[in-house]
Amino acid sequence: MASVPSVGPDQAEQLLGSGALLLDVRELEEFDAGHVPDARNIPLAALPDHLGDLARERTIVCACRSGGRSARATQFLVESGFTAVNLEGGMIAWHLDERPFVAEHGDPRVA
Repeated sequence: MASVPSVGPDQAEQLLGSGALLLDVRELEEFDAGHVPDARNIPLAALPDHLGDLARERTIVCACRSGGRSARATQFLVESGFTAVNLEGGMIAWHLDERPFVAEHGDPRVA
C-alpha cells in the first residue's frame, strides 16, 4: 500500500475545528464503545457504497481503533477524489491523548 497522508491527534483536532469530518470506519459496536463527538460512522466494508453521502469539498479525517483500517479508507478516498487524512494511532491515540470523546458502552481501546 502506498503511503497515505496522516496526522496525529493535534492536527486532527485542528482540522475538525476548521470544519473537517471525522469518519470512523470501525464497526458499529466499536463506534458505540467510544468515538469522537460528531463523528460519522461508516464501517470500512460499507464505504464504497456511501461515497455519495460524503461532501467532496470537505476534508475527511479517517479513524479506526489503531490506524490500519482508516489508512485503507484514506487511500480509497484519496483515490476516489476526496481530500482525506488518516488519524495515526486511531482512537487509541486519540483517547490516550485525552481528546474529547463520547463513550456509550465502554472503552474505545477495546476491539
